[in-house]
Amino acid sequence: RRIQISTPHSLGILSNSTPPSSAKFRRGYDTQVLKPLLSFLRSTSSPFVVNPYPFFGYSIETLDFALFRPNPGLFDQHTKLLYTNMLDAQLDSVYSAMDKLGFSDVEIVIGEIGWPSEGDIDQIGVDVDTAAEFNKNLIARVDSGTGTPLMPNRTFETYIFALFNENLKSGPTSERKFGIFRSNLTPIYDIGILRPTFRISDPVFNPRSPVRGSSSKRWCVTKAGAET
Repeated sequence: RRIQISTPHSLGILSNSTPPSSAKFRRGYDTQVLKPLLSFLRSTSSPFVVNPYPFFGYSIETLDFALFRPNPGLFDQHTKLLYTNMLDAQLDSVYSAMDKLGFSDVEIVIGEIGWPSEGDIDQIGVDVDTAAEFNKNLIARVDSGTGTPLMPNRTFETYIFALFNENLKSGPTSERKFGIFRSNLTPIYDIGILRPTFRISDPVFNPRSPVRGSSSKRWCVTKAGAET
């Protein structure tokens, strides 16, 4: 009861998510898997971790909705609530499914969310500028404390995927390009987390070089020419 334990879930656990109020967990998983899990999470004050990805749910028509840009929104006829971005809709879909099982009080944590900086040639809205825009808007949204239409005034602990590109990952190009940094530790774009003294235009970032004023610190580095 001192260390929280949870497990992340994709939105594939939902059988329906549009509109958010209609969302429910997949049949079979709801009572056999997720209900016992949510009971455990409630008893240990641990969060329910989900990985919402607007990137995997957008189309050309809903790109603005996914990127937190001005858009007509999604109106939920049942609750009479208007959704102005896809993340709010995804989180409220999870909340609705949890509420149907009686677990609306369990905290929700965003375990993974992000946008790739490069994709295949036929993908729209997949570039460095769009990735930076999404993550900047994401940070502003979760930091605002406004919550979602069904969970007003709530904040969500959020983990951006990913810190680094995964250059050896298989699949589409975008699967390897979710990182804020390249594999060689140079930044692809800045969303406000870099040191003020670091410039995005710096051609080479050497992680072995000491920070100014810290020459007394020592650390281990890989031997030059060492095999993997």
